[in-house]
Amino acid sequence: NHSDISIINIDGELHGSNHNNLEEIKDSKNYSFVKGNITNQNLMEKLISNCDTIVNFAAESFVDRSISNAKPFLDSNIYGIFTILEILKKYKKKLVHISTDEVYGSLEKGTAKEDTRFNPSSPYSSSKAAAELLINSYYITYGLDCMITRCTNNYGPRQFPEKLIPKTILLANKNQKIPVYGTGKNIRDWIFVDDHCEAILSVIFNGKTGESYNISADNEIDNLSIINQILSLMDRSSELIYFVEDRPGHDLRYSLDSSKIKSLLGWKRKTNFEQGLTKTVNWYLSHDEWWSDISSQTLSNTPWKI
Repeated sequence: NHSDISIINIDGELHGSNHNNLEEIKDSKNYSFVKGNITNQNLMEKLISNCDTIVNFAAESFVDRSISNAKPFLDSNIYGIFTILEILKKYKKKLVHISTDEVYGSLEKGTAKEDTRFNPSSPYSSSKAAAELLINSYYITYGLDCMITRCTNNYGPRQFPEKLIPKTILLANKNQKIPVYGTGKNIRDWIFVDDHCEAILSVIFNGKTGESYNISADNEIDNLSIINQILSLMDRSSELIYFVEDRPGHDLRYSLDSSKIKSLLGWKRKTNFEQGLTKTVNWYLSHDEWWSDISSQTLSNTPWKI
């Protein structure tokens, strides 16, 4: 039971933010929202001095945009965590940093463990890897209380419609064509968002300082299979699918070994992919008001982020 926890949420409301996500909790007595950027040292110092734990989800995360313009990714993903770390030298609070499986790069075979060598292939994943190295240096040099999680692809309700699953649902709902990169055989491990949140809570309360934890659902599946499953759930034709030129440096396969968090912290995923996908499709189809005001700018004929 975590009902006695108070949460301060800081968000720059940049690309991918959607205030509709906060409607259900905005009036809760143990929740407050601050609009601001994590690179703002004065603001961050004020907030960090009043809390016990910082959970850093903040990141630019769309690989395609990082390829066309990398600077915002360096600003948020590297300078942002640098700002937080400098403040933590003074206040000695706990930091849980949310990283990504993309730091390991594409794997032809096998699966990445926490000590697998980094091999990022996009400006986005490189910026996330750099953030991890910076955190590790502050842990070693200054003794900061830091932990890192690396998760696979998330899906579920409220996800911004530039991502694969919501974009496919919304395009299919409009009977519009669904663009697919290359052959559609790129493989990711997909985890339902609630399971990821439970894993993060496990790390916050039971994780060990200086450690990193992989989080995966043991559910590797290629993009084309996901799209076909969505079309089947929605009773739409696979003829909506069309293939476009692959993006530069498109990693073929990500794979994480999450045995560490399972064995040491007792976490395990609760939602299998079929259950989670059905929940997600039903949520988007029954919440037209949530995405209708942002879908027109996002549902263009460009593929999704994976």
